[in-house]
Parts: sequence; C-alpha cells; structure tokens
Amino acid sequence: MSQDAHFSIVLASASPRRKQLLAKAGYRFTVCPADIDESAFAIEGARPGEYAERLAVAKANAVAGKYRDCLVIGADTVVDCAGRIIGKPADAGEAERITKKLFSAPHKVITGLAIVRLSDGIELIGSDVTTVYPRKLTAEQIAEHIRGETWRGKAGAYAIKEKGDEFVERIDGSLSNVMGLPMELLGRMMERLNE
Repeated sequence: MSQDAHFSIVLASASPRRKQLLAKAGYRFTVCPADIDESAFAIEGARPGEYAERLAVAKANAVAGKYRDCLVIGADTVVDCAGRIIGKPADAGEAERITKKLFSAPHKVITGLAIVRLSDGIELIGSDVTTVYPRKLTAEQIAEHIRGETWRGKAGAYAIKEKGDEFVERIDGSLSNVMGLPMELLGRMMERLNE
C-alpha cells in the first residue's frame, strides 16, 4: 500500500526487518534510529502491552524533534511469558535461559506502535498481540542457537522466519507483528490519518 505523496515518513528504528516490512508494503521513508534508555521506562507491575506502547511513543518522540513535519513511526517488541516481560538478552547466558523458558510453552509477542507528528499534534498509539506456539527444542538445538548468535538484539532471544521456521510450530495472529512491525495495525493507523 503506497501512502499519499504528502506523507513524509521517518522510521525511528535501526531494525533491518522493520525497514524490510515497510519497504515491501510500498512505503517511502527515511530511517533515524531513536537513542533512548529503555530501562528508564520500566515500571514495576506494568502490563507488557503498556510497556511496549510506552517505549514506542518514547522512540517516536525522540526522533520527532528532528522531523517536526514528518510522520515518525516508533515500535517496540516484547515477549510476554505468563505475564512477565521478556526483552532482549544481555548475553549468551541470558539468551539460553530465555530460550529454554520460551520454548517450553506458548507465549505472546507484543509490538507497541506509535505514529507522531509534532507540527500538527498527531499521536496515534496501539499494540498488537500474536500467540506463538513453539516447537520443543533439544538441548543441541538450543546450544546451536546460542552459538549462532542470531538471538542478539532480539526480544525473546529469537527472530521468526517467514517460512519453515525450526523454532515455531504455529502462530495465532500477525506474522509481521512477531517480526517487529505489525503491518495490519500500521495500515489501520495510517488510514485514521486520512479520516
């Protein structure tokens, strides 16, 4: 879906997958990663969706000051494992603990999404939830995953593949949400700008 010519879009993320999803959908945009301290937004007892939305807005606002007349898209993805927020692992040991925990039972992937434009006060916020039903991994598969280091920078210590994923049996919800940018939700939010 192409946006109207008057839309000037900035993606407040360095994620290659988010860039890929936006480009594949036909959006023209520039990239300016947000530089925020995510730990400053942690609030004890916050629901995972609220936390993801709070971070998405913070990222969008951090970049919007440089691009006042542009629509700035901020996103943040977290994993909800039995109500506990699981973000990006700090090191291999944490990645291994997360992988063992997440791949023993279904879990939810939540992406908070924010669209901000300072020049006319636009601020749209939402989130999407996808349930992931994992495959049972062997000890060797987990060890290989940790050695491969594909967990770096990924919420829940993994990135889903579009087809033939060795880690995932099935999902209930949006695949693009699990990839880090819920395109269906983004499309609905962009449509609201034209109302």
